[in-house]
Amino acid sequence: MKNIALIFGRDMRNIVTNWAALVIILGLVMLPSLYAWFNIKASWDPYGNTGDIAIAVANNDKGTTLKGKAINLGNEVIDSLKDNHKLGWRFVSEEDAMRGVRHGDYYASIVIPESFSATIATVLSDNPSKAEILYYVNEKVNAVSPKITSSGASGIIQEVSKNFVKTANGTIFKIFNDLGIELQEQLPTIEKVRSLVFKLEKNFPEINHAVNVAMDDIHKTDQLVGQAQRNLPLVTDIAKNGQEFAGGLDTFLSSTSDAAKDIGPNVKQDLLLLQQTALGAQQLTSVLKDPNVDPSVVTDTLDHVSSRLELGLKVQTQLINWFDQLNKVSGNRIGFVSSKLKQVQDKMKQQQTLVSSISSAVKKGEKPASDLVDRLNQVSGDTSQILGDILSRYDSEIQPAILSGLSKARQTAEKTRTVLNNAMKSVPDVKKILNDASKGLTVGTQGIREIKKELPAVEAKVSELAQRMREFESEGNLQEVIDLLKNNFQLESQFFAEPVVLKENQLYPIPNYGSAMSPFFSTLALWVGATLLVSLVTTEVLGDHSYKSYEVYFGRFLTFLTLALLQSVCVTTGDMFILGTYVVDKPWFVVFGLVNSAVFMLIVYTLVSVFGNVGKALAIVMLVLQLAGSGGTFPIQTTPAFFRAIHPFLPFTYGISMMRESVGGIIWSIVRNDLLIMCIYAGITLIIGLALKGIINQLAAGLVKKAKESKLIH
Repeated sequence: MKNIALIFGRDMRNIVTNWAALVIILGLVMLPSLYAWFNIKASWDPYGNTGDIAIAVANNDKGTTLKGKAINLGNEVIDSLKDNHKLGWRFVSEEDAMRGVRHGDYYASIVIPESFSATIATVLSDNPSKAEILYYVNEKVNAVSPKITSSGASGIIQEVSKNFVKTANGTIFKIFNDLGIELQEQLPTIEKVRSLVFKLEKNFPEINHAVNVAMDDIHKTDQLVGQAQRNLPLVTDIAKNGQEFAGGLDTFLSSTSDAAKDIGPNVKQDLLLLQQTALGAQQLTSVLKDPNVDPSVVTDTLDHVSSRLELGLKVQTQLINWFDQLNKVSGNRIGFVSSKLKQVQDKMKQQQTLVSSISSAVKKGEKPASDLVDRLNQVSGDTSQILGDILSRYDSEIQPAILSGLSKARQTAEKTRTVLNNAMKSVPDVKKILNDASKGLTVGTQGIREIKKELPAVEAKVSELAQRMREFESEGNLQEVIDLLKNNFQLESQFFAEPVVLKENQLYPIPNYGSAMSPFFSTLALWVGATLLVSLVTTEVLGDHSYKSYEVYFGRFLTFLTLALLQSVCVTTGDMFILGTYVVDKPWFVVFGLVNSAVFMLIVYTLVSVFGNVGKALAIVMLVLQLAGSGGTFPIQTTPAFFRAIHPFLPFTYGISMMRESVGGIIWSIVRNDLLIMCIYAGITLIIGLALKGIINQLAAGLVKKAKESKLIH
């Protein structure tokens, strides 16, 4: 122990008393800091400056009409891009766009074809086609820019889809709404016809009774006949209105049936968008579980999901009511759809609650409980499964049931119209009977008998008409059909255009990319600093003194450890106070840096102390492997299988993890695990150093001596 302290003390004196050695040592202490600081500053906020990445946009779209409404989705895309400053959009002709991207003036170009709107509008035809947006990228200009420009192109596709769904669904829902309003306006007349028919049917027993009494009381019969004559024009109007009603109802039901066929693909698409809402919430859990995700992405994702869930819940009640009405028209054959949609509504409310809880935790700088994230994943999966069940049964069961119910109602309306036509044909007969009755009063009882003989036929006609109306009402309530068609078409089209809004919440917000990368570059700088030290400072004790191998090992290591710790202090404090990197737990950032520096120095020092120059090469090899295999830049899951395999065995993996915890917010279970692994590395390194140093140094003495004779290797 005395000799170890003696070696360390002599090293410190030699550094302090020799100005040349002091200058070199100070340079070695500062060099790792410069390495870390320049790299961190260079990557401070690369994704915040994408507004200068030039992308050419050429719009050749000539537009089209949809249900009589002129649309030009190409112009809508251009208008939306003018308000989008995330990328440097340049609006030029197609010729300029292609020339510019080939020569590197633009990183990419986007061309909207002439038939863009017209192709999208084929969704309402028998042969729908998918529209294309042409995207060209010059990948030789830069390795990262194609990924950024591709993201911008994907955003355009999403914006186009949202605008088109909003326009198409708005047009269709407005047609339904107009039909419902028109029918609602005619409802009083329809109800009046119905009431008069039923009233006439109800009064026929009295008419018969009056005829019977007329046999005994001509005067009373005369009054009743006069009343019947006065009411006959009203009955005629009733029959005419009934004809118009039945014809209009038949036309309405025919239009409704055709509209139901046309809207089928759109309703199915809307259900798919609802399912994407659930899948978006489920994908959010992957973001929440990813420790390497940009915190700003997490916050935006949680906000977006919450907004979409809130908008979906606002329209969910109308969607359920819509299917409830369809169920009544279809004869209760699709009741399961409303039940499942109510389950989806409950699941969406649960998702909203879970997202809110997770968001609250993130805004407090806490990591949300894993059970909340898992529960959100489960509920989102259940929601997607329920919607998938509805979609799987839509073409084969739901839509056929709706069309069948409407067809049945249409048949009933046709029968009603036939009955009313027959009633109109009978009106002249009724008029003749009443006239005859009036004349009969003058000729006495014989005329009354003739009237009584004809009345049963009239009563049968009216009763038949009333019965037809009852049958129609038993198959479907007219008000229910009206309620089904009337809707807030603007709100519904807005919902189906964007049923899911991603609400992002940051668990551990880090304001810039440079701060997020500081754990990696700082850890890398400490290893580089250790390698520089062993490259310029010898691991052997020179002189005539005879020390044991373990005394040389520990005595000289204390010198290297002191310098390495000074390097660590310069790197970590410079990150925070010179560069201004964001660190939540600043003292622990310094402490974890000291731990990393001590373990790295021990590993590198031991390699060189035991294996000499070969150890320096091994230290560099380990550096190279750890650059790619530690997951410091890209997620380790994106690297080849070899690097994923060595990832758990690299010191960088745990050193970077500790530093990240102090930057974003410490979870002590992770830190304790990282410290344990680092201690294991230190223990294994000490065993190798103490067990092998003396043996390998003796075996390699001849080789080292011979190498030095070449005057090329020291």
